[in-house]
Amino acid sequence: MIKKILIANRGEIAVRIIRACAEMGITSVAVYAEADRNALHVKKADEAYCLGPDPVSGYLNAHRLVNIALASECDAIHPGYGFLSENPLFARICERRNIKFIGPSSDVIEKLGNKTQARATMIQAGVPVTPGSEGNLATIHEALGVAKKIGYPVMLKATSGGGGRGIRLCNNKTELKNNFPRVISEATKAFGSADVFLEKCVVNPRHIEVQILADEHGHVIHLFERDCSIQRRHQKLIEIAPSPQLNDEQRQTIGKLAVKAAGAAGYTNAGTVEFLMAEDNQFYFMEVNTRLQVEHTISEQITGIDIVQEQFRIASGLNLRYQQKDIQIRGYAMEFRINAEDPKNDFLPSYGRITRYFAPGGPGIRTDAAIYTGYIIPPYYDSMCAKLIVWALQWDEVIQRSKRALKDMGVYGVKTTIPYQYSILNSSDFVSGHFDTSFVEQHPELINYSVKCSQQHLALAFAAAIAAHQGM
Repeated sequence: MIKKILIANRGEIAVRIIRACAEMGITSVAVYAEADRNALHVKKADEAYCLGPDPVSGYLNAHRLVNIALASECDAIHPGYGFLSENPLFARICERRNIKFIGPSSDVIEKLGNKTQARATMIQAGVPVTPGSEGNLATIHEALGVAKKIGYPVMLKATSGGGGRGIRLCNNKTELKNNFPRVISEATKAFGSADVFLEKCVVNPRHIEVQILADEHGHVIHLFERDCSIQRRHQKLIEIAPSPQLNDEQRQTIGKLAVKAAGAAGYTNAGTVEFLMAEDNQFYFMEVNTRLQVEHTISEQITGIDIVQEQFRIASGLNLRYQQKDIQIRGYAMEFRINAEDPKNDFLPSYGRITRYFAPGGPGIRTDAAIYTGYIIPPYYDSMCAKLIVWALQWDEVIQRSKRALKDMGVYGVKTTIPYQYSILNSSDFVSGHFDTSFVEQHPELINYSVKCSQQHLALAFAAAIAAHQGM
């Protein structure tokens, strides 16, 4: 069994992995840039090592991270998500230097990270994909030819893309001509590759993804699906498990497709197979995320399985502890990505000091956070500062409990997405459980929320201000 793990990440996911280590008696090692010296993951880890003054480069230096892991006598590295989590070179360096990378092999990451290769693998395995180019596009003329054959609208995508970047919707020939050089430029800057491909756009789809676990002995299971349709510019705002939009037959179908996809790719460890569900209820493979997902928490809540601890066991060479028949859904769970952003100002990031922080509690409430009162959110990283996870037995109950939890949650000193997410919960279309990826664009009125502080929170804020003044 793995005894010591370096967490090559920061923020709330590093804290979450550290907690899993603590429960399994595994020593946790954190890394941090100077900007993160006072970060929560640094305080909670058993050991912590500084990466230097640059706020980003240290987290992206694969060789240095592996050197720190070896020098501190770690057995393994957990990449978290973002940064190098889906970088095949990082995994390959770990393999060469005999340190376990907690994730799939470098070859699998490389194959699935290349969207055209991933599509080819799925086609061969019989997993449905959207019509599109057979490989990368060499010229705009080739792109125009494919678009004419499959019909507009089309999606132009970076082959090595991810996280909603390097994607452009093209409704006609003119938009395709204009977007082609833009996507190439974005892809080159963000992913170091100019390769792009094209596929038919599924209009107003539902974004459904399936959590899978695969051990190193050929066993693959799924932990059912998550509905990620509530998103803005391909960035998720609220995730739900299971999807309130699927019936049991559809749920079984998409689960089997995900297991087939993972098996065809030779996948190991935890991963997510993402699908688009068209208006005719047809599922189309989109991509495989070869890492732990931000929203893994809601799959944990409805199945009772700690996915990070399972990652540790799989990486240690153990068999899966569960068969598919053992996995049952209990209730509904929602995750709210609490971002330090101003929704009323085009979601402009809102960095600065957290003057007061209250985590909600009570039945069915979980908070994964990297913030605390007095913490300064640095401007160098993603704006997500916490995740609120809510569970209840019934759909209407999880909505009501989520409203209560969002009202209970207090993050002061910066603007957050909390009031906007509360506004979404009051939408009749959301409550009905029928929505797609166009929900945010179709409901601009939800941004017209009013921010109201409870008297208790106001009193606490005044008390904090007085105490701070008296201490000067």
